[in-house]
Amino acid sequence: MNTKDNIVLIGMPGAGKSTVGVVLAKQQGLSFVDSDLVIQEQTGLLLHEIIERQGDDGFRQLENRINAGLFVKHSVIATGGSVIYGAEAMAHLKEIGLVVYLKISYEELTKRLGNIVDRGVVLKEGMTLKDLYEERAAYFERYADITIDEEGKDLGQVVDELRRILEERLS
Repeated sequence: MNTKDNIVLIGMPGAGKSTVGVVLAKQQGLSFVDSDLVIQEQTGLLLHEIIERQGDDGFRQLENRINAGLFVKHSVIATGGSVIYGAEAMAHLKEIGLVVYLKISYEELTKRLGNIVDRGVVLKEGMTLKDLYEERAAYFERYADITIDEEGKDLGQVVDELRRILEERLS
């Protein structure tokens, strides 16, 4: 398998990984994989149900295992926001694809997110959304091969910028 055959999208919930991923996949003639949906298909449970039954740590272990076992080609992969906590998953995703961090500001994040529990967002006891944002930002930046700052951009502009960067890297 070509090691940079896939495009892996990481970022906070609400950053548009699935939306950008679908549009990019269509434009580039790639398949689209949403790793949260793969988790739900393999377990038969919604993300928040897994968290309720197995706790945050159990969910993260499951997420790590499933993402570390994703074997796809010619795909855009939208990951869950907490995938970056799984060392095996991130090592595997970096091996099979180019990792793109879709970066949104904290202010934009709070506008976009609805009920974070229903979205399957894992918040540790006593942790605020701001704490989570700051904690994850360091991981996203560490793992990213490319960072797209979404500030002030609509979906089309984000996809166009990413497509331009990918074309430059591949030429």
